[in-house]
Amino acid sequence: MSSLPVLSGRELVAVLEKAGFTVKRQKGSHILLRRNNPFCQAVVPDHKVLDRGTLRALLRQADISIAELEDLRT
Repeated sequence: MSSLPVLSGRELVAVLEKAGFTVKRQKGSHILLRRNNPFCQAVVPDHKVLDRGTLRALLRQADISIAELEDLRT
């Protein structure tokens, strides 16, 4: 199992957009993304570095593995 990479909120938003999510709105430092099929919503904090637990929870919500995350980053 590979370890989680260090990502900023903006980098994660770019990865999620490649995975089919669209940005719906932003309020303060929180960006709401939505995917219609299958339906999923994720709220990504716009921080310079996301905590490991936050990143892991967002990946679990979006049903994206760490390997898929690495593939989408490139």
